[in-house]
Amino acid sequence: MPRQRSLYLPRSSRRLGATRRRFLQGSAAAIAGITLSNCRQNIADPAATEEDSAAATPEDGGTNGSDSGVLHVYTWADYTNDEMVNAFTEKTGIEVIVDIYDSNETMLAKMQAGGGDAYSIIYPSDYMVQEMIGLNMLTKLDKDRITGLENIFEKWQDPVYDTGNSFSVPFAWGTTGLLYNTGILTEPPRDWDYLWENSSTLSKRMTLLDDVRETMGMVLKSLGYSYNSTDPAEIEEAYEKLIELKPDLASFMSFGFEDGLLSGDLAVVMAYSVDALSSIAEDDSLNYVIPESGSSVWTDTLVIPTTAPNVDAAYEWINFNLDPEIAQLNTETLFNATPNSVAYDNLPDELKSDEKLFPSEELLAKCEGIAPLDEEVSATFDEFWTRATSA
Repeated sequence: MPRQRSLYLPRSSRRLGATRRRFLQGSAAAIAGITLSNCRQNIADPAATEEDSAAATPEDGGTNGSDSGVLHVYTWADYTNDEMVNAFTEKTGIEVIVDIYDSNETMLAKMQAGGGDAYSIIYPSDYMVQEMIGLNMLTKLDKDRITGLENIFEKWQDPVYDTGNSFSVPFAWGTTGLLYNTGILTEPPRDWDYLWENSSTLSKRMTLLDDVRETMGMVLKSLGYSYNSTDPAEIEEAYEKLIELKPDLASFMSFGFEDGLLSGDLAVVMAYSVDALSSIAEDDSLNYVIPESGSSVWTDTLVIPTTAPNVDAAYEWINFNLDPEIAQLNTETLFNATPNSVAYDNLPDELKSDEKLFPSEELLAKCEGIAPLDEEVSATFDEFWTRATSA
């Protein structure tokens, strides 16, 4: 889940190819009216030193979360950047401080422990929205304060995880698949079983996501079961299959694999599409595939926790991100698929036809959203996941 050429930019440490660079420069002209400079920067950079990060962390007193002029946001890496924050601040006068998390479970644990009381906006994925609703952790949205919901595609107007979008607004969606170095793998991996079938040649050169539901779900899918299986026997079978592969894994990791892929230390990694496409933009020797048998389709959302100290600013942030121009730029430069129909219609044809970004309906029909589980089944997943990752 920090850019500089337009409102959003590729990470400053990345080297975009010429085609991508020209494309972004073209985008810059379209948003010249809202590109800003010399704005105060308050984003918590995940690459900052521990000392810098500590200074910006809400619960450590970096900024008073109750200040009506400050909005604390808790989100995935690369879902915001300096230019976006600066544009929002210039428009509203509200300063923004962003902290990041690497999994829904990490976010939930922090919020439940009281470590997230300063946050007024968080970005949970679909299944986590439903779980947090059940835990009474989310504010029911006042639709009269939100502008642009009518532009959301119909399939996201009444999602199964949040009927009528009562507590959440869809921000982005994507898939999970395999990102690989084409210089090492001359033939693309077509399905999940590729990892097991080629484990000896890929030994210590592949990684899986450090995400219990994604990785256990992937193994379940490879066995012909649902990502959302609740059968203890199927979950245990998935654990056993995962254990077979573990000796050949370099690690479980959700981000930070780009350098290993580009250097050739890694050959293939399980990745979220948003991270995969961002990596491909850096170096087109990489490629991304959605396995033929199907994968997960995730939706990340914007929600206001019940503990939010700055609800007014939270609604401003939601409306800012629902602006079709902003939603379009999220897709063009942050590599996530937009649920905003107006933004989608305005995308260049090269993006709308990119099936890595917008998969075919035929392939999507084989994919599944990750559903919330009851406490007993969640405990079963967690037990086997702990055994698999600590063994």
